[in-house]
Amino acid sequence: MADATRMSGTDAAVICSRAVLQDAGLAARFVVEFNGRNMDAFAIAYQGKVHAYVNSCPHRGTTLDWEPGQVFDNSGIYLVCATHGALFEPDSGRCVGGPCQGASLTRVQVEDNAGQVSLVTGRLVQPYLPTTSSADPKGD
Repeated sequence: MADATRMSGTDAAVICSRAVLQDAGLAARFVVEFNGRNMDAFAIAYQGKVHAYVNSCPHRGTTLDWEPGQVFDNSGIYLVCATHGALFEPDSGRCVGGPCQGASLTRVQVEDNAGQVSLVTGRLVQPYLPTTSSADPKGD
């Protein structure tokens, strides 16, 4: 995103506490503005690292989650599109199965700093707001 605003350090907008994100658990949904457009996005933890993406499948533009924040498949290995079951690598966003194979989710640049997940590029329109759903897609 060429004209996205870059922030760092104390200027960075906090999306959520890092403690909210558990490996392969619920995503923290938020809204970010890029190029004058508000976009739904989500942050996840996977293998100890934080990743964030625009919440839009590259195939049809539908959101990934079937319930708020539920973007992982039952195994906790892949992100899954609720509409067509496309599978994405959580650390790269690359589609590895389904109708958009080879395409990728749009990455949102975030940083994990001092227990806070902060937006690096774009403008935070709405930070994470906890959902009322307590369902665990892995059945734990």
